[in-house]
Amino acid sequence: MNLEKVVFGFFIVLALTLNFGFFIGDIDNPAHHHVYELYAAIVINLIATVLKFGDRTQIGALHLATSLVADLQLIVAAILWIASTATDETTTIARVVSLAAGAFVANIISVVLLIAETVSLRR
Repeated sequence: MNLEKVVFGFFIVLALTLNFGFFIGDIDNPAHHHVYELYAAIVINLIATVLKFGDRTQIGALHLATSLVADLQLIVAAILWIASTATDETTTIARVVSLAAGAFVANIISVVLLIAETVSLRR
């Protein structure tokens, strides 16, 4: 078993599950979306992005692109959430969750690519 591939797969799947955990719930109810889960999703997505930098294949480029999309959307969601707490705007949570949903889709694509790459490998 290749430990590098285990760690790579672990962080890709963990990024997806943390993102899903933040995203799930009523879109406009702040009680259903915890800020620390958003920050955990950002950190794990950034780690997954760093792990994707070494691959020079076409599928590696797609992995990196999906990860960069997820990072961008989650970081913008966090900035929006921080800005909304400074202005005490309560309608922003739907926008934050919508951005997290976009990152969730990008993470799903990344996991599908990982599965497709794994299935196509021959021993």
